[in-house]
Amino acid sequence: MEHSKTIEKILNNIENVMIGKREIAELSVTALFAGGHVLLEDVPGVGKTMMVRSLAKSVNATFKRIQFTPDLLPSDVVGVSIYNPKEMAFEFRPGPILGNIILADEINRTSPKTQAALLEAMEEASITIDGRTIQIEQPFFVMATQNPIEYEGTYALPEAQLDRFLLKLKMGYPTEAEEIEVLHRAEKEVSIETLNSVITLAELLELQQAVKEVFVSDAMKAYIVSCARETRENPSVYLGVSPRGSLALMKVCQAYALLNGRAYVVPDDVQYLLPFVFGHRMILHPEAKYEGITTEEVIERILIKVPVPVEQVSL
Repeated sequence: MEHSKTIEKILNNIENVMIGKREIAELSVTALFAGGHVLLEDVPGVGKTMMVRSLAKSVNATFKRIQFTPDLLPSDVVGVSIYNPKEMAFEFRPGPILGNIILADEINRTSPKTQAALLEAMEEASITIDGRTIQIEQPFFVMATQNPIEYEGTYALPEAQLDRFLLKLKMGYPTEAEEIEVLHRAEKEVSIETLNSVITLAELLELQQAVKEVFVSDAMKAYIVSCARETRENPSVYLGVSPRGSLALMKVCQAYALLNGRAYVVPDDVQYLLPFVFGHRMILHPEAKYEGITTEEVIERILIKVPVPVEQVSL
């Protein structure tokens, strides 16, 4: 497809500073094209922040960073109205949420009240201040990072906020060879500052529009819905995937198809992406957790149980 070269330029640019994270880069770009948001969960120091910054640099986007701390207030995220005595009126001072690509760093280190300040922005691409709604300029993409919830001083994200993230990803530690390469590049001073933009924001918006035109057959839609419904009927699952989750999976499959140079979605797209879309939208029964059953195991069983469509796609 005509967009393949542009997409490859973005991924190659990210790989100039991100070593051994091709899959994470592809999934992050997929979410950006689909108009969704990403939650990166892993221990500190594995490159979560670098991934977001390199993506923003690659697409020439306005980059804003919000460092979440226990004392952060909602107004620190969305902005605040301050009285100007000279003008005898209130002036709005925008918060860092008003940007193109937002890094919400260590989002689970702040209080639930401040976490909730992101909800409207992530879902509606707008914020409300003093009864006035302000639209956020497109493209708008939030990549939040969080430490594992077992870490001290963290707050588990509420289900409503988790549902706003299109994908939940884990970086993982690099291999020994990759970690040695990290040291080599640091020695040569190859850093994020050396990256140049490879596409414009206008081109990014074109790619996001192209995602919406990727064909999804009725059989593929039925396959996605069947997988979602199976999460609601599985005896190990207390809270299954909502229709919003089904829609999220379809959108990300369209974006992933475009990433791979196809104008249509195939079953392999659904099977590959489903764990990243459904995993954080499911809550297991306490009994299932006690028995050692994991979300990954439940998803694996669902993919085995639900029949794969064999419809041939003709365009």
